[in-house]
Amino acid sequence: MPIKEFNTVSLIRKKREGGVLSREEIQYLIRAYTDDEIPDYQMSAFLMASFLNGLNTGEAAALTHSMLHSGIVADLSHVKGTKVDKHSTGGVGDKLSLILAPIVAACGVPVPMISGRGLGHTGGTLDKLESIPGFTVDVTLDRYKEILEKQNLVLVGQTEEIAPADKRLYALRDVTATVESIPLIAGSIMSKKLAEGIDALVLDVKFGSGAFMKKHEDAVKLAETLVGIGEEFGKETIAYLTNMEQPLGNAVGNWLEVKESIDCLNGGGPDDVMEITHLLAGTMIYLGREAATIEEGIEKSHEAIKNGSAMQKWIDIVEEQGGDTGVIIKPESYPAAKHIESVKAEQGGCITAMDAYAMGMVSVELGAGRRAKEDDVDPAAGFILHKKIGDKVEKDETIATLHTNNRNMLATAKTGIQQAMTIGQSAPETLRQITHRADKHGLHKYEG
Repeated sequence: MPIKEFNTVSLIRKKREGGVLSREEIQYLIRAYTDDEIPDYQMSAFLMASFLNGLNTGEAAALTHSMLHSGIVADLSHVKGTKVDKHSTGGVGDKLSLILAPIVAACGVPVPMISGRGLGHTGGTLDKLESIPGFTVDVTLDRYKEILEKQNLVLVGQTEEIAPADKRLYALRDVTATVESIPLIAGSIMSKKLAEGIDALVLDVKFGSGAFMKKHEDAVKLAETLVGIGEEFGKETIAYLTNMEQPLGNAVGNWLEVKESIDCLNGGGPDDVMEITHLLAGTMIYLGREAATIEEGIEKSHEAIKNGSAMQKWIDIVEEQGGDTGVIIKPESYPAAKHIESVKAEQGGCITAMDAYAMGMVSVELGAGRRAKEDDVDPAAGFILHKKIGDKVEKDETIATLHTNNRNMLATAKTGIQQAMTIGQSAPETLRQITHRADKHGLHKYEG
């Protein structure tokens, strides 16, 4: 059925004046832009009008639908089970996908996971995976389906066939100061996730200094918008709001985070990482119909770690996607960075606050992220935190260990870590890791 034609200027004016666009009008704009019938300057005007005046749930769903169907939607009907994925809005030290994906797959739920690269101060799952020698994240759609059917899990990047309109719009948003729009963010996330062929979705929406949503209320709006879009498409969707006022876990940097993930899958790992991991994994297991309740799903998540099935699934998927399982089994065999140096506390007291954003930028300076899109990432670069908020520290005690192959960045990075930590004399209030859950029934305070 041909898409109805509209006057582009009239649609921009309508949105500029606070009007609501119909599904057909949005469909026309996205299709015409993807087909190069609308130039960048007109789409930029539409994006800015949407940024300033917002999009309602219907418009956001229509935008998602149009971007979703600009490419191929994977048909995973041949894969048995309820397919469930997880998406995080991004944070510093967030390596949860590497841990929960094998847990959930080991519990019988198929996990088709298409991930992204690092963006700004936040690390990307693909960069972490590619720090494993030989691991391939670029596969065809047919190979994507093959891996999922064989392993119950696949960890790849966005293919050219998946939501091409989103890829073009995102590039335009990045240079027109419209990235932070909640409905535009939601449409971008959901178009890619729905294109994977999933049946249900769990979302980790982060707030705080290390997140894209700094304010809790903005994170709530994003979570509710994402859930609303998911439900609009008939996909059961549950979102959790989680704290990113400090890095998640102790390791920040690609291989360093993979190594910490291995520790977690072997039954160790930091408590803050495992609390959120088990909650998200348990919810995925519940949505995947392998548990009657989220609580039962959490129990199964713990059991998959305890009985070794999650770790075995991780080894299996690394091998399946061409990675070196030797460094997974013996992480100490991985080549270390040339320069490893300690950062000392300048005074004694108690860690009262952290600037997670600044710490994320330190990891970028060390080589773990990109300043420009075309930059290479150093897989061994990053840092290990030895102190977190609430911990006591003595003067000259080691608070972090830097890893880099660029000696010239060590002095700047040391100063950056010291300035990103606030040391006071009294203990701060305990941070709540998880504050709320959003689902089709609304927003609920998390009591776990």
